[in-house]
Amino acid sequence: MVSDKNFNSSFWERLNSLWERQGIKDSDRVFWSGWVMKFGKFIAPNRYHEVAKSDVDTFLQSLALEGQDVWQVDQASAALHYLYREMYPMPWIESGSLVKPEAAATRRPLNKPVITTDLEAWSGRMDEGALPERYGRFLEEVRVVLRARHYSYRTEQTYLDWLRRFLIFSQPLNREALSGEDGRAYLSFLAVRRGVAAATQNQAFNALLFVFKEVLGKEFGHLEGVQRAQQRRRVPVVLTQSEVKSLLEVMESGTAKLMVELLYGGGLRLLECVRLRVQDIDLERNIITVRQGKGGKDRVTPLPHSLKQKVEEQIKKVLVEHEKDLARGLGETVLPDGVEKKYGAYAKEPRWQFLFPSKQVSEDPRSGQLRRHHVHENMLQRMVKAAAAKANILKTVTPHTLRHSFATHLLEGGADIRTVQELLGHEDVSTTMIYTHVLNKPGVTVTSPLDRL
Repeated sequence: MVSDKNFNSSFWERLNSLWERQGIKDSDRVFWSGWVMKFGKFIAPNRYHEVAKSDVDTFLQSLALEGQDVWQVDQASAALHYLYREMYPMPWIESGSLVKPEAAATRRPLNKPVITTDLEAWSGRMDEGALPERYGRFLEEVRVVLRARHYSYRTEQTYLDWLRRFLIFSQPLNREALSGEDGRAYLSFLAVRRGVAAATQNQAFNALLFVFKEVLGKEFGHLEGVQRAQQRRRVPVVLTQSEVKSLLEVMESGTAKLMVELLYGGGLRLLECVRLRVQDIDLERNIITVRQGKGGKDRVTPLPHSLKQKVEEQIKKVLVEHEKDLARGLGETVLPDGVEKKYGAYAKEPRWQFLFPSKQVSEDPRSGQLRRHHVHENMLQRMVKAAAAKANILKTVTPHTLRHSFATHLLEGGADIRTVQELLGHEDVSTTMIYTHVLNKPGVTVTSPLDRL
């Protein structure tokens, strides 16, 4: 029996009874219920009775891009077939393309797709170069829709870049000529010819799905025939505590060093650090609040006691500079979309200013107003790389390496993995489990056979 705090127990009781009536074995019911739970989180909890066939199709496509085996996608499809035939009867269920439950019960690959890897068809085709002028208006149309849906500026740029590449690859006569087949061919091209990572292919899929669904009003279709990029699980690069100390010692005191100390001391992601605002720091409780982290989630993480005075001085510097900006008739900063629409005046309030502001006032790329943004993340990336070289650290060190080191050192110090999960902001503990490689202590509990010679 599967339970989740987002759903009431009666729902799961009814679902378990459904599996029982349909003859699903006890040992398999947890998996069937798991697919229903995953779908519920995909569409938002308690919306099972409001879904359209397109919601189910998109969910199954996402499973395929995650790298799930064909039989697993079929099993999820079968579970949803039961759900919408028995519990929430839908008019589209029998005419839909869901796998019949009796087939998925075999737990073998079903309807195995023929992978489209027609290299001859792609001969001479690329996704780089100049975009033909005739597509410019279409790109602007997509930009308008992205902004109307309140997507972040970074997501806007990413989606438009994938659309540009896709248009160069497919070369359609016009926007109406684009088809799901073109999209699937491009996704396969990315995996076979470009050799992109699974996450990159998934990002391209999300961009194309948005364009087809929200702008063209077309169904993208199923992912049968798409060559999926292989997911590779890599062990993170982690610095030892002495290496972190060496890295910090070679850095000059200042804003960059304070940011690096916060990356390691609070387990922050690079963008989470540069986007910190004055109000996100609680000096009395020694807490940093991360707003709209990865996945749009908020979380809290500790503010190291050793940095309290430095952070307090940084806040004072920010507020002094802000007063100067106000005196010049400036003083505005960028606000989150929802806040800006309702409380535009907050842009000049001290608490909303970035903790690490840029040295220059610049023009906002969307509104055209002069505002003081946060420092560019490239600055910190360069500083970390230079410091690692100066400290003679023979590892590939990036700002994210400090987050990996934060998690690893907490586990080495005896911290509970659930606590580390919360501090890192991981939705699933399995993501945090990658850091447990340190608990094996290779070379300590296992003796190399070479040492026995």
